[in-house]
Amino acid sequence: MKKILIIPLLTSLFSYGQSFVPDAPDLDVKSYILIEPNTNTVIAEFNSNSEIEPASMTKIMTAYVTADQIANDSISLEDEVLISEKAWRMEGSRMFIEAGKKVSVSDLLKGIIIQSGNDASVAISEYVSGSEKGFVELMNKYARSLNMNNTIFQNSTGLPDENHFSTAQDLAILTSNLITKFPDIYSFYKEKQFTFNDIKQLNRNKLLWRDESSDGVKTGHTQAAGYCLVGSAKRGDMRLITVVAGSDSDNNRFLASQRLLEYGFRYYETQKVINANQEYKKINIWGGVEKTLALGVQEDISITLPRTNFKDLTVNFKYSNNIEAPIKIGQKIGTLEIVSKDDVVLSTSLVALEDIKSKGFFGRLWSKFILWILSLFGMTENASD
Repeated sequence: MKKILIIPLLTSLFSYGQSFVPDAPDLDVKSYILIEPNTNTVIAEFNSNSEIEPASMTKIMTAYVTADQIANDSISLEDEVLISEKAWRMEGSRMFIEAGKKVSVSDLLKGIIIQSGNDASVAISEYVSGSEKGFVELMNKYARSLNMNNTIFQNSTGLPDENHFSTAQDLAILTSNLITKFPDIYSFYKEKQFTFNDIKQLNRNKLLWRDESSDGVKTGHTQAAGYCLVGSAKRGDMRLITVVAGSDSDNNRFLASQRLLEYGFRYYETQKVINANQEYKKINIWGGVEKTLALGVQEDISITLPRTNFKDLTVNFKYSNNIEAPIKIGQKIGTLEIVSKDDVVLSTSLVALEDIKSKGFFGRLWSKFILWILSLFGMTENASD
């Protein structure tokens, strides 16, 4: 099988033996996950599908639902929300809104994101859905649509409830979608402080001060949940998301997150390896007005691997030798495989990059006859190179 080298050596012209990536750090937490969201790569995990109490990490979904409602023009950041007595009376962390007064959606979102306000969470839920109960129904619908298959919400705040649970993996999925779909709302997460009603409160996420590449996301804590944190940082073109749950102290959750981020950025890398709509293979076509067809992919392809694994990256093309016209742009013709150290790390569709019209009746008939002759000698089997 012929393989085509698509990535040159990145480090040296000489090989000094195989390099190995150390295991992820050993952390004193109940569960964690480290992902690269743009390539959907899990770099490290521990009990990431185990049920956890999400505590105030729940508010990531509260913000997500609100952001989607804004994107769909159901509400706007400038809308003024009348604060109910229920929202005003909420216990726990607060942004100190007052019953009977109006507060903008923008300020309520900052109160949720920066100050972790339970009062702000209830106020926004009542505004979006008429009641917190109706908003929770929305939260669970969004969770199902995101394939958060091990998550059920019972409130918008994360206050304890025995039927309110999630997992590190599900919270990573949620955070990835928030960052990708709603970057303007996500920008609130990097703000270090927010003053409302003449009360200044600092963002509870200490990673914002400890790591300049950190730009989010959300802390959580209850007695049952322990100390939890969803964190995210971006260095160059690579973003990482961490979820740490069940730490025994406030400081340890930040140290654990930092260790995961440093591990990911140090030993892993994300690279674009295939360009969209670029010709990577040209094959023969039967019965077409053109004799050949250019193949490629429809979207850019990036992958996340240990840094040393990029130096021997190769690509395989798999397709049939008996492709007949007509052909439409985007039509799947075969498969493109990216291989590292003899392992297939990504497989995607190899598609036509152009339209190919058919010949006339007699031209097509002649092509089918030739194909039939070739098939007798086993010359129309699938190709791979």
